[in-house]
Amino acid sequence: MKPFCLLTLAMAVFLSVDAQAQNLNTDALPADSGYGRTGGQNVQPFFEGWQKLPNGRTVMWFGYLNRNYDEQLDVPVGANNKFDLQTDMSQPAHFYTRRHLFVFKVELPENWTVDKKLVWTVTAHGKTSAATGWLQPEWEVDEGVIQMNLGPGSAPPDPPNHAPTIAVRGDTTVAAGKMLRLAVTASDDGVPKARRRSPVARPAQTSEPAILPPGAAPPPRAQLGLRINWILYRAPDTGGTVNFGQAGTKAEPGGTSAELATDATFSAPGNYWLRAIATDGMLETPSDLKVNVIK
Repeated sequence: MKPFCLLTLAMAVFLSVDAQAQNLNTDALPADSGYGRTGGQNVQPFFEGWQKLPNGRTVMWFGYLNRNYDEQLDVPVGANNKFDLQTDMSQPAHFYTRRHLFVFKVELPENWTVDKKLVWTVTAHGKTSAATGWLQPEWEVDEGVIQMNLGPGSAPPDPPNHAPTIAVRGDTTVAAGKMLRLAVTASDDGVPKARRRSPVARPAQTSEPAILPPGAAPPPRAQLGLRINWILYRAPDTGGTVNFGQAGTKAEPGGTSAELATDATFSAPGNYWLRAIATDGMLETPSDLKVNVIK
């Protein structure tokens, strides 16, 4: 052990002297590391796994990582956002920051073979990334796996949890800058139940908290309880944004019904796809609404 320690020490001294000779800042990350960038980064699609549905059909699940901490990206479906099977497979065209799991699923043709691959490619900020899905046994998922990924990481509850149901009502045509009324109702089985947490003494903070880049704070842990959220799923190819008067409701642990009546305002004409999501903190059910915004 001693010779190894001495060799390691000698190498460290050599590297330190060599770095000083080259005027290198050994306490800094390389300039091209990309760490903590708030914008200018690309989108990495993800293959989350494949699932056999109760009706016998097989689907592949996909999600994505927007590498930016602040910049949301719009990549219209087409040459820069496509599948190899056919361009449009209901993938998102608006990418929120950071990691998003099990965003959408693609139903496979009945004659799909085990070794056949499905590729989703996204190009943003001049960089192209792809996700490749195939029916490898190790990549099979079920609702239990999905719950452990979308939820707080605990095992699926007992009794079994079922995904919420959702119903969306709203006009499909509105003028740019005018308010569009939206209404969503959701129902659930009340599982998972509310947790009772016993008070736990936390150790005193002995050092200053780490300073993170802007927007890089860790996301909050999954909130158990029924709630509704609105997101922009696709903006017009020519660009546009949407502002929701109330983008979501608070999580209600053990809740069996939820409602959200709000409005949306659009910045520019074009076709928008909005998505309402009902979640109980472990399973999600989306519902999409296409809105034609006129001048």
